Amino acid sequence: MEQDEVAIREAIRKAQDGWNAGSAEDFAAQFAEDADFVLVSGRHVKGREAIAAGARADFSFIFKDSKNTYVVEAVRFIRPDVAIAHVHQLLIYNDGETTHEATARSTWVLTRYEDVWNIAAFQNTAIAR
Repeated sequence: MEQDEVAIREAIRKAQDGWNAGSAEDFAAQFAEDADFVLVSGRHVKGREAIAAGARADFSFIFKDSKNTYVVEAVRFIRPDVAIAHVHQLLIYNDGETTHEATARSTWVLTRYEDVWNIAAFQNTAIAR
């Protein structure tokens, strides 16, 4: 399981790196083709392409040049090929006038298929200030 946990953390890091590079494709590449993505607003997006499209829109507007830091707090294996990760997020973005910091805690469900871990589901919850 140790090697799998390393791979899970790597998939989450790659999603973070894709976000920080402003690359919707690299961000979404870590998600399964049919992934479920629930935004902090409660909106539900279905599928890797829809996730990429949403990220492209965000990167062209409110989250242009934003930085996201993901800190994996815990990984728990449900089965050898299914795991849940809890991740603390810090998003720094500028709305054109003010720099903002938003914190959230997200739940990631990851599945392994042919030795590759992908994000099957993602739920993002804002941390109240």
